[in-house]
Amino acid sequence: MLTPYDILIRPLITEKNTSLMELNKYTFEVHREATKPQIKHAVETIFNVRVTKVHTMNVRGKLRRRGRSMGYTRDWKKAIVTLAEGDRIEIFGA
Repeated sequence: MLTPYDILIRPLITEKNTSLMELNKYTFEVHREATKPQIKHAVETIFNVRVTKVHTMNVRGKLRRRGRSMGYTRDWKKAIVTLAEGDRIEIFGA
């Protein structure tokens, strides 16, 4: 059984995700096998906010070279969480 702290791995802070924060959407890297209801429960439990929508996507690893050897970065899962009107997550520094 995954705990809420096992489900949310880290917040993703990029230029695009920073602009999404103005629309009350926050992006996280999540556990690969976490479901949408589990992600919703984890965000609501950890940050004490109300979640209205959860969008998830699996991100495939990219091909990388180091000299002659080639390999792939790891695959991971991303979740975009939409919060209810008036709720904010302060950890992002917004």
